Amino acid sequence: MAHHFRDAIAADDAALAEIYGHYVSTTVVTFDIVEVTPEIMTAKRIGVDESGLPFIVAVDDNERVLGYAAMFPWRPKAAYKHTVEGSIYLSPAATGQGVGGALLTELLDRGRQIGIREVIAVISDEGTEASVHLHQKLGFESIGHLKRVGFKFDRWVGTYLLQKSLDA
Repeated sequence: MAHHFRDAIAADDAALAEIYGHYVSTTVVTFDIVEVTPEIMTAKRIGVDESGLPFIVAVDDNERVLGYAAMFPWRPKAAYKHTVEGSIYLSPAATGQGVGGALLTELLDRGRQIGIREVIAVISDEGTEASVHLHQKLGFESIGHLKRVGFKFDRWVGTYLLQKSLDA
């Protein structure tokens, strides 16, 4: 699937909400349970931008958003400033076509360029085999499994923690 990357902009917020909203309403991939609006995505995007971290989109030749990836501060304490949580979501139509790997690679490259040293991926332990595989393929290592830490759709779900060093 032909695509390129750019920084997310305000005009993307409705598409971002639609992509993320699919996962919120139909999966346990995210532990969010509230309907996602474009305004919520605007606030997320602006927050990432204000923190100086990347929030990027993969778009096709018609500028249609295929997916997005972002880095969020891992913890608020100053000593964590070089560690982030990475997040990636694809439109269901874009899965399995190489977009995810290219998008995550672009995110990691942008993080490396701004001095990020460690990236943590927090991945649901249910229905995320492809995501875990993708992260491992790109050099993330398993660092833990938190069991039964989220409750969604009337069941308990855990998370895997994976980590990648971006040594400069």
